[in-house]
Amino acid sequence: MAASSPATEDAARRVTGRHLDDILGERVAAPLIVAPTAYQRLANDEGEPATARGAAAAGILMCVSTLATVSLEDVAKAAPDSPRWFQLYIRRDRSVTEELVARARDSGYSALVLTVDMPVIGRRWRDERNDFTLPDGMIMANMRAPAPAVQGSGLAAYADAEFDRTLTFDDITWLRDISGLPILVKGILRGDDAEAAMDAGASAVIVSNHGARQLDTTVTTVEALPEIVEAVAGAGEVYVDGGVRRGTDIFKAIAMGARAVLVGRPVLWGLATGGAEGVTAVLEELIGEFERALALCGVPTPGDITPDLLTRSTST
Repeated sequence: MAASSPATEDAARRVTGRHLDDILGERVAAPLIVAPTAYQRLANDEGEPATARGAAAAGILMCVSTLATVSLEDVAKAAPDSPRWFQLYIRRDRSVTEELVARARDSGYSALVLTVDMPVIGRRWRDERNDFTLPDGMIMANMRAPAPAVQGSGLAAYADAEFDRTLTFDDITWLRDISGLPILVKGILRGDDAEAAMDAGASAVIVSNHGARQLDTTVTTVEALPEIVEAVAGAGEVYVDGGVRRGTDIFKAIAMGARAVLVGRPVLWGLATGGAEGVTAVLEELIGEFERALALCGVPTPGDITPDLLTRSTST
């Protein structure tokens, strides 16, 4: 085994320090997860493997997108000792889904993140105006077939043709049974849906509105979070994404009942400007701000954060 880099050793020291956290059984440096984001080679030539190395150096878990531009196996090889989850869309051809699940399990992904808020793609005007497709030489590396070359958004056409619109809560049970892995359900915005997901065998739910790119005027995740925490009632873990830009945002989400947060866009900004080191820098900044917030609020560990540390704004 190759010797670990100084950055990896530093991350390991952090993970065994006083702010050690646990996310669905995985040891991490902070209650922070790299959200699944597609097409990362658009931001950096290396793409997802650079993100994996950057997350590993910061001691943070990465969730890898089905729509990655590098195969899930090669992403796993980029940071073999770091925790990782695999985000999944269920396909109309269930054999394709079963194949992806088996590949993820065999490559050491420790959980599946089922995205349920995209039966169809929301109206993405920029993609349509730009006739968005992947450039030559770049592919959806986990897929059997490339996105079609069509007028408008190639991603929308691909999703319409491939993604299963008929999902039910029974599919959570099905995924758990075929994979033997914990299932997290991403895209939950209502308490009753969260409760039904847990009843179907989910280990956790992710409060998410898909970056506010699916349904116009949808509820924000911070507004939806309290209802979902109440509905889950400790039966599983609750995570939240959307708009996390500072370490204090992580603090506030935990005070409202989340177990951890997911961060997407800032990680891509770091990837675009600095590759793996840029990803690490973004995550380290968020962790540092979060640790400073803990200290300034007199809180020893993330598990000691309580709701009374928040006050509701009276501004309009």
